[in-house]
Amino acid sequence: MENTALVSKSGINTNTNVVTQTLWVMGFAAATAIGARIEIPYQPVPFTLQTMFVLLSGAFLGARNGALSQLLYLAVGAAGIPVFSMGGVGIAKLLGPTGGYLMAFPLAAAVVGYLVAEFKSLPAVALSMIVGLLAIFASGVLYLNAFYIHNISQSAASGFVLFTWWDVIKLMAAATIYREVAKRWPRLG
Repeated sequence: MENTALVSKSGINTNTNVVTQTLWVMGFAAATAIGARIEIPYQPVPFTLQTMFVLLSGAFLGARNGALSQLLYLAVGAAGIPVFSMGGVGIAKLLGPTGGYLMAFPLAAAVVGYLVAEFKSLPAVALSMIVGLLAIFASGVLYLNAFYIHNISQSAASGFVLFTWWDVIKLMAAATIYREVAKRWPRLG
């Protein structure tokens, strides 16, 4: 007799699936933290690898778990663990110049996860990641403008235009990584 508490109708052990999903969520939160520490200092926003892991978390984990991984990353940083760029910790980092970018990470992961689930081709995955990046940049630039620079064109120049070349490289890397890994594992967890 089958234990229905452990095995779903599809025959998947749901306890193992929850554990696997949790480990992947934690893994992408940790990867985002590592990406924050790989940085080129610049003011007001440094060059980091964080957004590459945000995009990958959505692509591999889906909308819900991708967003959860980024919420976990933000919660760990807000709790005082040094996971943010430039050695920043706590709520103060979320309220600093990079706060708008950071706060958009869960949304970007969710958007990428949703779009990748709907459209599987490599161009569609790349376009999904562009949409995710645009969500991060829109939030970051608007936040910079509202709380720090108070000039939308200067905020866009220092918070978006400056980073386009860097983010094109990260986007190409993320799309390539996704394409190669997804051949074997389209969804993790």
